[in-house]
Amino acid sequence: MTRATRRWIVSAAVVSVAAAAAVVARTGLQEAATTDGLASGNGRLEATEVGIATKRAGRVVAVLVEEGDTVVAGQTLARMDTQDLEADLREAQARSEEARQALRHATAMIAERESVLALAEKELNRSTALRQQGHIAAQTLDEHRSRRETADASLRAAQAQVVQAEAAVEAATAREARVRVDVADSVLTSPVGGRVLYRLAEPGEVLAPGGRLLSVLDLSDVYITIFLPMRDASRVAIGAEARIVLDGDPERAIPARLSFVAPTAQFTPKEVETRSERDKLTFRAKVTADPNAFNGGLAAIKTGVPAMAYVRIDADAPWPASPATTGPR
Repeated sequence: MTRATRRWIVSAAVVSVAAAAAVVARTGLQEAATTDGLASGNGRLEATEVGIATKRAGRVVAVLVEEGDTVVAGQTLARMDTQDLEADLREAQARSEEARQALRHATAMIAERESVLALAEKELNRSTALRQQGHIAAQTLDEHRSRRETADASLRAAQAQVVQAEAAVEAATAREARVRVDVADSVLTSPVGGRVLYRLAEPGEVLAPGGRLLSVLDLSDVYITIFLPMRDASRVAIGAEARIVLDGDPERAIPARLSFVAPTAQFTPKEVETRSERDKLTFRAKVTADPNAFNGGLAAIKTGVPAMAYVRIDADAPWPASPATTGPR
């Protein structure tokens, strides 16, 4: 055996020992976390992404924010062109007024038809009495009866016209309200407080319905996604106390809660038959940070940074003495 071969064998043995030591150390940390009533996992700080999109096709008039800007709920972010909508609104208002005028006319006709019917009924009553006394001919009584029936039919027709006019007013009012909603929706506001992640359109661009202009991170929903082994996922409770520790600030722990555990395992076969395969099961979990825990408010939240999450499995287990898991500074 040459000297170079012996040197290679020794180096390989050292590397193997170091790798084995790393595996033992990592396994020891995981076992310690479970023994201490804690589960842990690594990931990146994330936040819910909200798309700001136009409801109808149109031209972008103005985009009022830039990428990285912090926005509050209800703040105006962009405006769409509304010239065609304003024309539609004027037309809808005119049709609404026309329908109301038609309703007023139909209502007035009701009063007229009721007056004509009342007169016809009086004439018929008089003619009936006179015919019984033999003072008028039967033909005259028939004419008065026909006149009364005609007046009654005219009244029913006028009442039907009122119903139609009321429906026309309702339809015109609904049309006007719908156009007003479209005008209001052309002013795009933020539904959440957060930070502008992407600016996807510029003034002058024409977007299709549903075209996205901006993407906003909802910084009230900041979380980290981790994967829990089966032994931890089966024991942890939704709402369990947790801590998030950023790699860039290891001395500070951000208060959090376990908000979600996936109902199905990932990265495993659908059919699990052996104990070794069951030990490979992992469940996606979501640890949501307390938004009030960030010093400096929304500006202090930096999504995408690596982090560790620790979840308390045993409610009675104390947090370890490490600064990274004892709570906020």
